[in-house]
Amino acid sequence: MTRTAPDPSRSAHADHALRQGGGRGWSIAAVLVAGLVLLPVLSVAWIAANPTDNIWPHLLSTVMPRYFGNTVALALGTGLLAAAMGTGSAWLVSMYDFPGRGALQWLLLLPLAVPAYIGAYALADFLDYSGPVQIALRGWFGWETARDYWFPRIRSIEAAIVVLAAALYPYVYLLTRAALHEQSGSAYEVARALGTGPWGLFARVGLPLARPAIVAGSAIAMMEAVADYGVVSYFGVQTLNTGIFTTWLERRNAGGAAQIACAMLALIMVLALWERFARRRARYHQSARQPRPIQRQRLRALPGLAAMLACALPFAIGFVLPVAVIATYAASYPQGWLSPGLVRAAWHTVSLGGVAAVLTVALALVMVYGARLSGSALPRLLMPVTTIGYAAPGAVLAVGLLIPLAALDHKVADGWLALTGTDPGLIVTGTGAAIVLAYLVRFFAIGQGAIDAAFTRVPPSLPMAARSLGRANAGVLRAVYLPMMRGSVGAALLLVFVDCVKELPATLLLRPFNFETLATRTHERASLEDLGNAAPAALLVMAVGLLAVALLARTNLGGGRAGQGHA
Repeated sequence: MTRTAPDPSRSAHADHALRQGGGRGWSIAAVLVAGLVLLPVLSVAWIAANPTDNIWPHLLSTVMPRYFGNTVALALGTGLLAAAMGTGSAWLVSMYDFPGRGALQWLLLLPLAVPAYIGAYALADFLDYSGPVQIALRGWFGWETARDYWFPRIRSIEAAIVVLAAALYPYVYLLTRAALHEQSGSAYEVARALGTGPWGLFARVGLPLARPAIVAGSAIAMMEAVADYGVVSYFGVQTLNTGIFTTWLERRNAGGAAQIACAMLALIMVLALWERFARRRARYHQSARQPRPIQRQRLRALPGLAAMLACALPFAIGFVLPVAVIATYAASYPQGWLSPGLVRAAWHTVSLGGVAAVLTVALALVMVYGARLSGSALPRLLMPVTTIGYAAPGAVLAVGLLIPLAALDHKVADGWLALTGTDPGLIVTGTGAAIVLAYLVRFFAIGQGAIDAAFTRVPPSLPMAARSLGRANAGVLRAVYLPMMRGSVGAALLLVFVDCVKELPATLLLRPFNFETLATRTHERASLEDLGNAAPAALLVMAVGLLAVALLARTNLGGGRAGQGHA
């Protein structure tokens, strides 16, 4: 299929026509949505700059070097290992035919369905002293105690890096695989004709072409590693994220927690800028002719087996092991499925995630449409800034939300008590409203990206024709845009919902007393080494995650480039 580049003059004319139709109200609404999304980050900065008890000098001289050092080591280790896993598997499935390749190109995405904290519980249970591996070793060699042999320490930063990399390498895999398939096979054919071997082909041709995609995927994995709480807390690794929990909940110092959150946010922004810079150069010019598809080389015998095992290893660590361990516990403790707490946690998860998904996509629609209608540059300038919430860890957003919302709750309750003589309680922080708001801010970028992309696919002539027939802006949105964007809106709703189901740190900090979701129930039971009761909730979380992976696979692996053949 031939694609034509958009005509800039036509696009500019269409945008001008849209703005001519009015839209001041939509523009104001877009600015208000942006303010709502940016509020928690601005709140964190304000609280950090105006603490009631400034413990920053104490933090710098005591725990901050350890927090920061562990966080940087975790991010770098995760990024490098995820890059090795994702790049290697993408190269193998793109360049070679070997046994199992057809299935593995899909299976390599499945670790995205497993939250990293569930992978941590499974790995620790499998490899700990009381796990099946060490029990088998003691039986085979006659060892009686841990003093008789050496075994790697499981609850360590190294294990955390392995777990996080196994859960996050699909980001590198997806981007690298796409970059490789966008390139013409002619470059590889010329290199082979000049006598370049497999390793040289990878190092001299494939790696340079895919480097921006590899860096971008690694940066995403590193940001997710910095934002992680479940894995590091379970393995006892002290990072900036665990420091926020410790300083806020144990030391009762919100200002200190906000200061740590600002340091964490600064590190995240460095990684986000790095990823954006890498994406800036992610496209290369190609010949105007139809590019030649990559001709995969057939691997037989030992090389084919080695390629299959190399691709199967990250999939096994990131998906097979967690699912097998958790499913075994779920089958061994069937009473866990009958727990009333599980039903309540599932209801809380579905209701909060559903409300958050609808609100997020609806407000993203308002933001994008308002920016397109606005005659002012402000909404369009604010649009990319609102994606900061996705880069901000859940703990950072929780700090920025809970403190101002708690103050608002108390003022409203005091005013209502003075007027009516009754205490309404905590309206926002005493319910799930604060969690919904955190989800909205955290995942607003997903909804905004999907909606913005969907708007660009609607031919400008259709809304212009609708306006010429007397339709107002709201009518154009309802009658023209939404019917044509139905698939994108549905995909955005699903992706936001799945991320809400898996989100842990913000939920832990913002939930009311004795309030559980599937994620918090899994974390709390596993932290108490009660995997039997944690398993049902963990399986439900993974089952929901599989929905998003199925959508992602259909979107990204459903077909190759025109003329390229099947992936």
